[in-house]
Amino acid sequence: MPVPHAPIHIDFLNAPDVAALALTDAEIIAAVEAGLAAQGRGETVIEPRMHLIPNAGGNGHFNVLRGSFAAPIALAGVKVIGDFVDNYKAGLPSELGLLLLMDPVNGVPRAIIDGSHLTDMRTGAITAIGAKHLAREGSKVLGHVGARGTAYWNVRLLDSLFDFDEIRVHSRRPESRDAFGARLSRDLGKPVRVTADWRSCVEGADIVVEASRLNAPEPMLKTDWIKPGAFVVPYGTMSAVELSLTDIMSKLVVDDWGQCKSGQFGSLRAHVEAGKLSEQTLHAEMGEIVARLKPGRERDDETILFWHRGLSLSDIALGHFMLEKAARLGIGQRLRYA
Repeated sequence: MPVPHAPIHIDFLNAPDVAALALTDAEIIAAVEAGLAAQGRGETVIEPRMHLIPNAGGNGHFNVLRGSFAAPIALAGVKVIGDFVDNYKAGLPSELGLLLLMDPVNGVPRAIIDGSHLTDMRTGAITAIGAKHLAREGSKVLGHVGARGTAYWNVRLLDSLFDFDEIRVHSRRPESRDAFGARLSRDLGKPVRVTADWRSCVEGADIVVEASRLNAPEPMLKTDWIKPGAFVVPYGTMSAVELSLTDIMSKLVVDDWGQCKSGQFGSLRAHVEAGKLSEQTLHAEMGEIVARLKPGRERDDETILFWHRGLSLSDIALGHFMLEKAARLGIGQRLRYA
């Protein structure tokens, strides 16, 4: 007969719970940076993301991300998050999902967490951490294309580190970019310049982030607009950059080469296929830099590109921190599993 076991419960943090945690900018960055350092030290397992494209007629797909941490985080996780670009027409976010966390030793389910807010935060943290190690010290002008959920946290967390003199934002729909600029200006307490085109947003900026929502690859961001010494972060699902962008870079950095070198989506997919981004041209994974195994920026005149496709490990690391804070504050629900 099976040996009886004690009841198993799952911690559940829904979207209002995650909001109630009121994570600070510093908490988000620190949690994600700890996960990157563990990856750099080889204390993790990560599998390249997978995509599920349903045949239900919607304009989008599901991303499936998988990874695992050794102690002290000691969690395995799977996140499933949709990416449906027309959701705004129904008043829905484009990205909705869930993170499932399990014990990597015995497979016992541990928690389910809203994956939408978590994805936005961890993506912004990855962008900010990349800039912390790879952008020129004293960078004062940010050019950001895109206004989806992750965009807000990109700008907010970057500004928490750099306190920009000028923030420029652009997106395809005027109502979207105007609302985005107004929200940022209110929350950051400083003017935000909303631009009507890509060029006036990114040309000459110290830090350029491309988080566009294209339906198909199209070279909207021109290589000539990038000034020497800039830090560039393209991470749209569909490529918006020219093939020549990597030619001007002193260093090419990714979050995980295993998932960047494969798959059908990604801002630098064409560069991988053309051999412009390869194991030979890659400088480092971000985790190696955070763990101080490889150098980040070494000179002011380096022009550096960081491509991040999104790490399951960042989801798990931030989810772990959320659970610990929720336990301290008494936030969330306990669900009976077995």
